[in-house]
Parts: sequence; structure tokens; C-alpha cells
Amino acid sequence: MGVIDVPLHRLYYNPATHRIRAQRGHDPELARGLDADPWSPESQDYLNRLLVGKSANPDEIDPDFEALMDSLKAVDQQEPGLITHEGILVNGNTRAAALRKLKRPSIRVGVLPPSFTWEDINAVELALQLRPDERRDYSYINRLIAMEEQELMGRDAADIARAFHVQLKTFKQERWILSVIRDMIDRSGTPEGARLALSDFEGHQENLKELHRTYVRMSAASQERAEQVKENRIVAILLDFAKTKTRLIGEGFQAQYLEANLPELLTSDAGEAASAVAIPGLSVSVPADSDPVRQARAATDRVLWAKASESARHLSSESREAAQREVTAARRGMRRALDEAERDDRLKRVRQTTAERLDDARAAIDQSVTDLVEALAKGSLDEESFDSALLRLKGSMAKLARQASRGVATPGTGVNWLIKASEG
Repeated sequence: MGVIDVPLHRLYYNPATHRIRAQRGHDPELARGLDADPWSPESQDYLNRLLVGKSANPDEIDPDFEALMDSLKAVDQQEPGLITHEGILVNGNTRAAALRKLKRPSIRVGVLPPSFTWEDINAVELALQLRPDERRDYSYINRLIAMEEQELMGRDAADIARAFHVQLKTFKQERWILSVIRDMIDRSGTPEGARLALSDFEGHQENLKELHRTYVRMSAASQERAEQVKENRIVAILLDFAKTKTRLIGEGFQAQYLEANLPELLTSDAGEAASAVAIPGLSVSVPADSDPVRQARAATDRVLWAKASESARHLSSESREAAQREVTAARRGMRRALDEAERDDRLKRVRQTTAERLDDARAAIDQSVTDLVEALAKGSLDEESFDSALLRLKGSMAKLARQASRGVATPGTGVNWLIKASEG
């Protein structure tokens, strides 16, 4: 296939490119226009804006895009793009956007045969993007969408994992994460038409992966507790807390910390359900979610609605400001709950460290017994040094006993022994 120079004004951005699939819904009104007529100037301008912008916030220019512009300015175009016979960019959409911003008149491209279908075009784009030497990767959510698309086309999971250069277990994890994201988007819809977009979940990759690991581990013991923790963690993720904070949310977090700090969310009617849930098409019912799970879902739904409303362009400024106040209040309450959980976790770790140090001391004493036996057998014991070491040990045990007698509310057998031993 030969490479030719094509004037940029004669080319169209690919509306189906995986590069910005998650970002299409960033502006709902423009997204509807893009679906209706992707070749109109307005739709092409919208695609240009998405290609230039950050994956998590298309309103801001992506530093990676600026780096691409700097590269093209310094060394010109190194690799050709790829277009259809009709002039639609298959590979090189972002490069075309950068060249247009640099006021370059044309782009070097190869041209696909006229017989190529949209299915062929998508397959070619994906194959080119997944090459190990590709300069700019898909964003996280767009990568998840590309995996989903391949599975919906009937490809085997193991084959998809190999194509994306990941293990099969990672592919399954990614599919679970996307299903959770889609569920959150569905639940975020408000009566006023506000709704979160896929791009709103960009930037949470590590948090979502840790959520999956925790959910799998907990669901092996209790599906109900796993669902409750999942809902609580999603609230923290939506409120932009880091992974180091969200991992504090485990079994008991809702009852111990969240109920006291976010009572207005957990007492919402949003999660109310009947005592039993009927299965469509069958004359049987299954138990509804337990109260803690229903409360957890209610809290998540409230935060989802507020997050969707605060950025909905079609809502009034008063509605958006009210939603922002609710998000701020929820973030403040979640921060208090997480701070309390972190403090208790730190105290627990201190208690564990104290016991671990005593275990180390015990092991050292056991080794000293062996050393003493060998020294006595060889007649090499330094009795004066041995006696001095024992007195130092006695002093340390006395200090430990004093602290234990003051700080331990209900002394056990071991603490009582220590106190009596130090009195001798």
C-alpha cells in the first residue's frame, strides 16, 4: 500500500475511533448531534475537541497531545496515518488534530481498499493501536470498551487477552470493572435528565482494580458483605479519595464510621425495596437486599445523582450549585469517617507491633538459653556480664509492667504474671 500526502481539509475524523469512545458523552447535546450526523462541521469540531482534551476532562488540553505537537514540530511526521477510500481517518486521528493545530496543510497516509467495511476498519484501528511500539495508548476506559467490543463480536476471552497483552485473569477483572461502571452510570440518571458519562470514571484505574480484588476476596465468605463494602468504596471513589484511603473501607466500616458521619445518606429512601423481589417470568421470589446493603446502595445513589447533576450543563445554576453542596457535604462526611477508621487502624497496628516485638524478645531469650547451655558446657560463660544483662532485663520488664498496669483496662493472665514478676 503506497503512502500519499492528503490535504487535511479533505479528511474526516473517525466517529467510531476507540481513542475517544468513552468521552463521546462528555457534552450530551453535542453527542446527540454526533450520533445523528458525524460528518457535520459541528460534530467534527466536537471530535477534534475530544482528541485534543484529557481523557478525564476533555475541556482541558492533554499534556500528551502537547508532547505530540512538540514532536511533530521538531521532527515532522514519522509514521503515516491510515484513511478509508472516502477520506475517513482510521489511524492517525490525534496526529491529524495536532497537524491542524500546527497549521500544516497535509498529512501522510496510506489508503485502505474501497471494499473495507466498518468492521474491517475497527479491526485495523485496534490492531494498529495495540502494537507495543505505539506512542500514545488508549485511555483506561477506552481500553475497557475495546475489550468489551471484541467480546461482543464473539472472540474468545483468551484470544482477547493475548491481543491486549494481558493475562486472562486481568481481562476478566477489566470486564467486571466495566460492568460496575455501566451499572453506576445507569443508576446515576436523575428525573431531570442528568447522567454520568464513561469519562467520569477515568483516573480511577487503581482504585477500581483494588475494589475488584477486595470484592472477590470478601464474596468468597459473604456476598452480602462484599456488596456492602463495594457500595461504600464506590462512594469514596466517586468523591475522589485516593486508594490509600478507600482501602480502609472494609467490613464494619458502614456501621462503625459511616452511619455517624453520613446519616442523611444512609437514611435516604432511595434504596427502599420490597421484602422480596419477584423474578420476571417465574412464580418465585428471592429475598431482597438486607437493610445494610439497601442503605449502602441508597448512599451510593444519592452521591451518583449529585455528581451527575453538578456537571449537567442543561440544568439551572441553582440546581448545579445545590448538587455541588451535596457533594461537598458528602465528601466532608466521608473524610471524617475515613479519618476515624485510619486512626483506629493505626492504633490497631501499634498494638500488633507491641505484641510482635515481645515475640521477637521471646525468641531472643530462647536463643539465649541455647547459648547459655553451650557456654556452661565449655566453661566460657562471662558470669559478670551475664548477671549485668539479667539486671538490665529486669529493669526493662519493670518498666513494661508499669505501663501495662496503667494502660490495660482488663489485665489478662499474661499481664498479671508480668506485674507479679516485676514486684519480686
